[in-house]
Parts: sequence; C-alpha cells; structure tokens
Amino acid sequence: MNQFYNLLKTAREANASDLHLVTGTPPFMRVNGEIIIMNYETLTPGKIRAMLMEVIREDQLKRFEVERELCLAFSLPDIGYFRVSLYYHRGNMEAAIRLGIFEIKSFEELGLPPILVELSRKVSGLLLITGATGMGKTTTFNAIIDFINRERRCKIITIEDPVEYIHTPIKSIIVQQEAYTDAKSFSRALVHILRQNPDIIGVGEMRDLETISTTLTAAETGHLVIATLHTIDAASSVDRIIDVFPPHQQEQIRFQLASVLLAVICQRLLPRADKKGRVLATEVLIANDAVRNVIKEKKTNQIDNIIRTNAAQHMQSMDEVIKDLYMRGLITYDVAVSAAKNPRIFDRLVGGIGK
Repeated sequence: MNQFYNLLKTAREANASDLHLVTGTPPFMRVNGEIIIMNYETLTPGKIRAMLMEVIREDQLKRFEVERELCLAFSLPDIGYFRVSLYYHRGNMEAAIRLGIFEIKSFEELGLPPILVELSRKVSGLLLITGATGMGKTTTFNAIIDFINRERRCKIITIEDPVEYIHTPIKSIIVQQEAYTDAKSFSRALVHILRQNPDIIGVGEMRDLETISTTLTAAETGHLVIATLHTIDAASSVDRIIDVFPPHQQEQIRFQLASVLLAVICQRLLPRADKKGRVLATEVLIANDAVRNVIKEKKTNQIDNIIRTNAAQHMQSMDEVIKDLYMRGLITYDVAVSAAKNPRIFDRLVGGIGK
C-alpha cells in the first residue's frame, strides 16, 4: 500500500480533485480543473493492477472482469475517502480516482443558493441536483442529507454507487445502501426502500428508464426524493427524464413529472480568478405553475425564459450567476464567456467589458 498511499497523499496535499492511473505514463492529477503530470515513474499494467488490487474485494474483481467496468469506494482515516472508477484500456486495468473528504460542508460554505434550505424542508416531491461529471453533485446531495439529519426527526434511506460520505445519525435514522453490493440495482433497491417506511429517499444517480420511473413513483407516493442527474441545465434535465421513456408513455410522464417536481439545481464549478480553487455557479428552476404547465404542454423550450423572469421566486439563470461571479472578480472574463450558455447574450449583460 506504500506506493499507492503516497500517490493518494500527494494528490490530497496538492488539493487535487482526481487522480488518473493510465498505462505508459506517470500518474496525472486534476487540480482546479486542470490536468497535471505527477513526478512519478511511468506506470506499467502490472504496477497499476497491483495498486488497485489493494482496495478491490474479490467479489468486486469478479464483477469487474465480467462487466468490464466498476465503481467502488474506500477510505483512509488520515487522508479521506476515494471513489474509484475502474475500466479497461487495451486490455489493461486503469482507473480514475475521485478524492473526497470526510467533512460535509454546509450550504453556505459550498456557496449553494439559500432557497435550498426551504427546499430541503419539503416533505414530498422531487428535488433534482444536476450537472456534468465533476461539478459537485454528490457533495450537494450529501449536504442536503446532512442538513435534514441535523434538523428533522425522520428516516432517510439512500441508494448510491458507491457510498462516498458516511453519515452519522444525529436526529434522523440514516440507512445508506450501495448499489450492486447491498442491492442488485438502483431500481430494485428503490422498490424495496418504499417498503422500509422512509420519509426521505436519496437516489445517487437517475441513470436509466427503470430507475427514473421508480424515482418518480416514490416522489408521487408522498416522499421527499433527492436525486442527481447528468444534464447540463434545468431545461435539458426535464427533457432527459421525459425522453428516456418510449413515445407512447411520454405524455403520462410529463404530467407525472409536472406534479412531483420541486426544483432543479444545476451546478458548474469554475476556476477562480485568484487560482485558489473553483467557485460554484448554480442555475435554479423552481417548479411553479408556469413551469408545470410548460412541462405538460411540451413547451420546455420556454423554461429558460421562465427562469430569467422569475427572480422574485428565487429562480436564477446560469448566465446571470456567471455574470455576478465575474462582476465580483471571482472569475475572469474568459472563463465567464466560455461557461455562459449564450456568450452573445452574456456579453451584452456585462456591457462588453473585460475583453
């Protein structure tokens, strides 16, 4: 474990978010969104396999060899937890490793919108946390679970792949299940979770039709469901949920989603202007009557306009948030423009300054 441990420790000390083990190169780490080559020997297939075998159980190895891909998590007391995504490259085992921390930060520390406090106090409905890979969805997901655990006496059950943050019960009962270890799949786990008297259900990822369908049903039966989804904005999140279903079911799903949706929080992490990490930008869609109507009527192209015109209801567009971050000097003009959904509109928002 010494070499592997030292690699992980070096990445942690550099405040890296990810560590990549690729055959034929030294290890790479991602710091503030940028890939950096590490001062380490070139990795051979045997060396990578030997490192990874120190954290893979026998049953996980068998599944990896059959399915050719695997996610797992492990933790080291002095340097934190790690989420490992295993894959094959030219017949060799390789890995992308996400570095996490034991401490769960508050909404304020993470820079999340204040409306999340009110949304986390809801007793039923679907709260979606969305964004591309590496944009902090899991961190926000667990911050919400932690907030509820500190404030409410209820039963929280999550299904994740893998479990990353370990929650200690404070006011709530918390059961954290790992897909493919504690349950055969997300969708199978959700069916059984509904029989375990939960108040809050956490779905680590809505990744397929069956899981999405069961998640909507759970929200419809009076539970607060918190789920993550790999989509880049609020409008595409709604479309993704509907489009995963066959055409003959989509009208029913539009009405079902419109009735249960509470909000969509879409995240982006942007490099700070001072080079000291990244700052969170969030788009917020609150499911008011106008939003519910456009979902039912297949007019989701109007969602962006609804967000822009409903700031009084705590909605915020990604471009407005990026503009605010730029005007406050937290991000550079180049980062702001490249991250904006519509660079031309963004340029007009800031008056063309900063070029």
